[in-house]
Amino acid sequence: MTATAETPQQTGLRQQVLVLYLASSALDARVVGWSVYDGTGQTHPTTGDSDVPPYETGLDALKDGWRLFQAAQLNPPYPGHEYDVSFLKHEFFFEKLV
Repeated sequence: MTATAETPQQTGLRQQVLVLYLASSALDARVVGWSVYDGTGQTHPTTGDSDVPPYETGLDALKDGWRLFQAAQLNPPYPGHEYDVSFLKHEFFFEKLV
């Protein structure tokens, strides 16, 4: 008997993705930006649709059941560019299967 992986259609599970940008590389740093994507199709959040982050910190998202699956690579700034303004560096991706 061969084991086969169940598809999302068979399990009924869908993925929700939460992207949090934190003030530093620590998961307990405050959230400074975010995006939410809902694979269930039940909600349609968009960037900028709220002034209040879904969580105060990345750690709060973990405590609420979100699973961390990617954190930004920490790269030191190029000498002389320590204070340049650029993209948000401390990006964390979380998921929930619902």
